[in-house]
Parts: sequence; structure tokens; C-alpha cells
Amino acid sequence: MTTATIHNPVLPGFHPDPSILRVGEDFYLATSTFEWWPGVRLHHSRDLVHWRPIGYALTRTSQLEMRGNPDSGGIWAPCLSWHDGLFHLIYTNVRSMLGAHKDTHNYLVTAPRIDGPWSEPVYLNSSGFDPSLFHDDDGRSWLLNMQWDHRPGHHPFCGILLQEYDRSAQRLVGTVHRIFLGTSLAVTEGPHLYKHDGWYYLLTAEGGTFYEHAATLARSRSITGPYELSPHHPLLTAHGSSPAGLQRAGHASIVDTGRGEWYLAHLCGRPVEWRHDAPAEPPAVYSLDALHCPLGRETALQKLEWTDDGWLRLAHGDNLPRSAVPAPKLPPAPFPPEPETDHFDSPVLSSHWNTLRAPAGDWLSLTERPGHLRLVGRESLMSAFDQSLVARRQQAFDCEAETSLDFAPADFQQCAGLVAYYNTRNHAYLHVTHDEVLGGRVLRLILNNRGASSEPAVPRPLPATGTVGLRVRFEGTALRFSWRMAGADWQDIGPAIPMAMLSDEHATHFHGDNVAHGFGFTGNYIGLACQSLGGVLAVADFDHFRYSEC
Repeated sequence: MTTATIHNPVLPGFHPDPSILRVGEDFYLATSTFEWWPGVRLHHSRDLVHWRPIGYALTRTSQLEMRGNPDSGGIWAPCLSWHDGLFHLIYTNVRSMLGAHKDTHNYLVTAPRIDGPWSEPVYLNSSGFDPSLFHDDDGRSWLLNMQWDHRPGHHPFCGILLQEYDRSAQRLVGTVHRIFLGTSLAVTEGPHLYKHDGWYYLLTAEGGTFYEHAATLARSRSITGPYELSPHHPLLTAHGSSPAGLQRAGHASIVDTGRGEWYLAHLCGRPVEWRHDAPAEPPAVYSLDALHCPLGRETALQKLEWTDDGWLRLAHGDNLPRSAVPAPKLPPAPFPPEPETDHFDSPVLSSHWNTLRAPAGDWLSLTERPGHLRLVGRESLMSAFDQSLVARRQQAFDCEAETSLDFAPADFQQCAGLVAYYNTRNHAYLHVTHDEVLGGRVLRLILNNRGASSEPAVPRPLPATGTVGLRVRFEGTALRFSWRMAGADWQDIGPAIPMAMLSDEHATHFHGDNVAHGFGFTGNYIGLACQSLGGVLAVADFDHFRYSEC
């Protein structure tokens, strides 16, 4: 069998905090979805090379309530496991991140199949986030999570907790053990437990989720510790390496292929400024402040090997992530390519589409006008409650998206269009609206940059009727919008907009007090939206949506 290659990231675009699992011959990945609905995206593979999305685990508001959650709140770091014929999924719903506090509630759902039906949630605790469930070979199950300490003078990441979970009673029982305080890298989170040859192996994330991120491995003969640190510490990090390729590597999980090969799934980020190949050695001078990851944190795989003294380490011999990795010795299992254009002919949205904080309700229809996506306007793009926005991930640095819009706004408070959307405070919106001075329909481009609105282009008057084509082109470090009436040529509108504005690094910024004012843990989306800010009915019909990568 010819050895294939895994090309990283295997899940490009916003797919952070991967939890990997093998059941029989099938591999699954569960990733964080934060404020985007549905919750916890799931992918499937048979060979670790080819992956396809298979839906979401949390699809009912009884499982997940996020209206009002802050940007980058919601679903953090799910953990997928399998025991006694059931899939188990642990997740955190982060409701608030104001000041020193985090309101983090941890839940468990189960399902007989990966595609569900997933159960109603079992509440576990709220002591921290990044929960994980470990099933020991003695039949007992254990919950792990990091603990959050809000007290002044205390490090907020104050260690990994362990407590037994009684599956029959569906509750936590017994003593809470603090089993690991972490290393000097600090910011210890994302725990997962594994058992191999009589050892318990504790894998954690450390260093924070930006450019100091890392994965740490420790082990113990007893599940409650003490845990000794690997001599190959850290297991994985890109800190201090060339800014080209995979950066921000950490928050990992482990899987064995069942055929003697082991792999590490981990999150990573690719700075758009270094998207092309560059020398392996870092330049003499570069600034981390000049690096931005608009695609967000992505999922990559690295091959592992066991050392003679019983430790896992990266198979290529150091702790730097690689973009190309030897694939396991498994039969190739590719999936058919997906179509570039969604003609909105199905009565349900494809799994690429997401909404914000809640499922689509009567404000979205795929049947009222066949072959169209109909949106009924609601609140602004800065709302954390009731937006009429449906969007998909940007998954390549160079790509474009376009649509055709039929919309007749009655006043300036009614808008509909195409948006490049990072979060409520950072987005670029090309939309059709009404202007009483210009005498009717107009096309406007509005930027929101850390909450400050600006208009970088003069509004363009439009004919009173007729569909309007809207397009956005992403070309590495910049994006540009264009438009056309039916049958006409595309015309650019506005300047090139820096992609840095739609990145994790820009959304997470610090003031002089070294306290974060805003968080960015997601990635850029491309969306279709409609607003009725005055409460008067506004209906927008989108004929199609085409997304293509260059």
C-alpha cells in the first residue's frame, strides 16, 4: 500500500479544540462552535486523510441556550468518547466573560449513533471549562475540567480537577481531586486522560491559545496522581518557530488507529501574512503583533510514536507541527467533492450554514419562494439576541462568494446584503437599503471595526427594481466587495479592506491594564443578512450562494 500524506489543516477554517475518537474503523472529530448554531460540529473519516462534515450534536434549545451569550462565548472545547454502546459528548456553555469572572456550565449528552438522536443534557458542574470524560477499564468513568479562580492575586487557571461520574445515576459522586497544577507554561486547560500499559496519561493545553500555545503530557500509575512531566515537554508547540505554516499549536487529543499507529489532533492557526511557503528558519526580525489568523483556529493532525521508556512524542523527532504528515496504513477513503453553489432547492439548510446563538425560526424560509433563501429582517449585526443572519465559514485565504438579492427596502432602517462577519464588533457589510435624499434604493458598504462604524465608499443609487448581484473576493491579506445589476459587469465598491480586521488577534485586544477587552476565538464567516431596525416587515430573497476557493 502506497503511503499517503495528511495535508494540514485537515479541517481548514474555524474548527478549534478538536476531540478525536475512533469507533471500529471510523474516526470522528468534534470541534468547538462558540456562539454559532447548531452546537458542536462533527466530522467523519475512514483514513485520517479525507474528512467530511456530518452535522452537529446540539440541535435543540433544550440542549443549548445561547441567546445573549457574548462574542466567543457559547460552546467551548467539547469532548467525544464512546462506552457501552453509547457516544458521550461533554461540552461547556460559556454565558459570561466579564471582568475576572467566567460563567461556565458543563453538560453531558449521549447518543446511540454519531448522527443521533442526542439526549437531553445532564448538568455536571460549573467550576471551570474544557470538560472531558474518561472511561477506565474497571468500568468507572471520570470527569476532568480545568478550574477557574476569579480571586484577585490568584492565577485564574488553577489546575485540573478530577471527579468520578456515575453513569447509572447520571451525576458526579465522591471526592474532587486536583490532579495537576500545570507547568511554567501556565494557562493549563483542555485536559484529556488516556490509559496505556498500566499508565494514566494526562494531556493538557498550556500557554494560552495564541502564539505561546502548547500541548503538555504527564503520567501516573494512579488516576489521582501524582503526575510526572514528560521528558519531551512540551509534546507540541510552534512557539518561537517561523511564522510560516502552522502556528498557535496546542489543545490536542490522541487517537490510535487500531493497527499500532497513533496520532495527535490539535488546533493551529495560519497567519495570513505568511500563507505562502517560507524558509524554515524565522526571519531575523518579525513581530507577533503583525500576525493575524482570519480563518481562526483550525484542526491539524500529527503522527506520534512511543519511546522505549513509555512516552509519546511526535514521530518526526521534535515538537514543531508539520503541514505534511505521513498518513496511517489504511485504505484510502475519499469523499465526493461538494458543489460550489447552493441553489436553495432543499427544504433544509446544508450543514455548512450556521446561525447565531439560536436555530433559524420563522424569519428564515426555503419554501415560501422556491429556489430562494428568504430572510425576514430583525435586529442589527451587533445584536447578541435576534439576528437574521445565515453564514458559512471562510476556509481558504483566497476565495470568493457571490449571491443575487431581490429586496425592496421601504426606508433606511431596512437592509439586506452580503457580510464578511467575524463578530458583532468586527464585520464588513455590503447591503441594499433606502436613502430618502438619493431618492430610493441604494447600495452601501459599512465597516464595523472594534465597534466603530465607518463608510469607506459613497452610496451607489440603484434602480427601483431588479435583482442586485453582490460579491466578496478574499485575496490573502485583503478583501474587496463588488456588485452588479442582472446581466451587467461586476463593479468594485470601496477600497481593499485588511483581513486583519476579521482575525482572532484583532478581536482579542489588550489595554494598558493587560486585561482583554473583547475576545476572538472563532474565525471569519461569509453571510447573508437582513435587518428591520424599525420593526416594520422587511423581506429579502437570495437566489443562490456560490462559494469557491482559488
